[in-house]
Formats: sequence, structure tokens, C-alpha cells
Amino acid sequence: MENTFLNKTTLIQYSDKNYEKSKFSSLSQINLSDNSTDTKWINTYGFDFHDEFKTIILDNNLDDFLIKLLMEEEHDTKVILLDDLLFVSINVLKTDEKKLDQEKMIFIVSPNFLWSIQEKPGDYFGWIRQRLEDNKGIVRKKKTDYLLYLIIEAIIDNYEETYLKHEELSDAILEATNIRPTPDFTNLVENRKQELFTFKKAAISLKNTIVKLEKVKIKGVNTKYFSEIKEQTINLIADIDFELQELESKINLIFSIQGHRLNEVMKTLTILSVIFIPLTFLAGIYGMNFENIPELKSQNGYYILLGVMVVISVLAVWYFKRKKWF
Repeated sequence: MENTFLNKTTLIQYSDKNYEKSKFSSLSQINLSDNSTDTKWINTYGFDFHDEFKTIILDNNLDDFLIKLLMEEEHDTKVILLDDLLFVSINVLKTDEKKLDQEKMIFIVSPNFLWSIQEKPGDYFGWIRQRLEDNKGIVRKKKTDYLLYLIIEAIIDNYEETYLKHEELSDAILEATNIRPTPDFTNLVENRKQELFTFKKAAISLKNTIVKLEKVKIKGVNTKYFSEIKEQTINLIADIDFELQELESKINLIFSIQGHRLNEVMKTLTILSVIFIPLTFLAGIYGMNFENIPELKSQNGYYILLGVMVVISVLAVWYFKRKKWF
């Protein structure tokens, strides 16, 4: 198990003038409590390495409450201040698949190191690693607080990019001219709504995390960077809410179209019923088997009755047209 942990763990150590990316050959090499001026970013894929986590925490004299936090099977969104450490747990959307899924990410932050633990391999942080390697921007001049800011910003940027991409597809399929009161179209609208609810839940969770990070006070960790990305999450949530309102309007329009069509059908059936009810009444009277029905003995009774029926039908149609019922 230790070898698996070491294979899934990488170290990026950097400063203004130095950069080194490496792997560990043993747990004893993982030294988080040295007095080096370099910043360390350790990244691990997987949460099943309980013994390894415990060994690293104890060997580096970290707050042993971390052991309990890392042993928890369910990691809700948390920001916990420990002894010279910050424990951050986030549920993050995996957007590289057709179906949106969630994964857990944990960040253990001190002034000199950031340990990120991810549930699944792969992430959105490749551009951060590339900046560190190429020494672009100010990232190598900053400490772990700025690195955590960039990581959370990368998550938000990925949300926005994925949301905009899905929004374009949604607009093309669900635009007003394509609205049809069919089960297939309704399913498309409902699927998009569920997708937006998933986006909104993830964005709200991230916003709450950022709000908590803004209030944290820990020596050597500056939280001033998080105000900007909080605004990004608020804007994303506002965009999602606006599209949800649009989808709700489209669903209401679908129901209105269905109601209108049903009304048209009922109106047609009602008109036909009103026309044929008196005709059926007359036919019923003269279809009775009584002997003393004078009109039956009339030589032109049949034609007179047909004429009366025609007049009644014409008068009914004329009345409906005058009322503009059809």
C-alpha cells in the first residue's frame, strides 16, 4: 500500500529562483516541518491510504486531529483552523465527462506547504503546474495562500467554462422557435434543469468555502486573495438562476401551448355536440314506437323534418361564427 501511495504522490518544491518536481521513494522523505524557505506542493490521488496519512502526520508533528478528519468517509465542505494549519474540504464537480459527477478534494495548508488530496486522478491544475515550471507570473514569488487561491480559481474557471459550453448547446436545442409540447422536448428541459441544479449546488458550496476562508486568521497565510473569486462564484450563481428562470418560463409556455390545444379540441367537440344534440333530439322523438304520432302520417313529414334539421344546423353555425367561437 505504501508503494501505491508513493506512486500517486508528487512533490513540487519552488521558490523565486528554484523549481523542482519529484516523487518520494519512502514515507520518511516526506518532510513538511523543515525550516526551508521553499514552498512545497504535495499532491496525492486517493483517500484510502489511512496508515500512510497517519504516519506522515505523526512524523511531521502535525495536528493529530488531521488523522480523524482524513479518516472520515464523508467529507462535507469544511474549513477548519488547526494548530498553524488550515484544513479545507471541498466537493468538486468533475466536468470532463458527459455526465456531471462529484469528487472530494482536501487541502491542508500551512505557510510553507500545501498538501492536496484528490479522490480521482486528473484535475484542472495543469496550467498552475506549467506556470510554476516556466516561472510565469508571480506564483513562484508567493506562498501557499496564493497557490490555494489559484487552485480554487482554477475550479471556478472550469465551472464557468463548462457552464458556458453547456449553455450554448442548451440555447441551440431549447431556443424559443424549437419549443414543442412533446415528451422529448420536456425531457430535454428537465435534464437541463437538473444539470443547472447540480452546477448551482457546487457553486454555492464553493462560495461558502471562500466566505469561510476570508474569515480565517492564521499566521503566514493571507486571505485577501479570495474576495475576487467570491465575486466570480456569485456571478456564476446569478447566471445559473437566470437560466433556471428562463427554463421555468419555457416549461410554463409548454403547458400553455398544451392547454391551448386542449381548449381548441374541446371547443370543436362542444360546437359539434351543440349542433347535433337538437338533431338527435328530433330524431329520437320521431324514432319512438308510438302509433299516434301525427307527423309520421304526413306525406311530406320526412322532408319537413330534414328541413328543420338543416335550419337548426345553419342557425347554430351562424350563431357560433357571429360570436367568433371558430
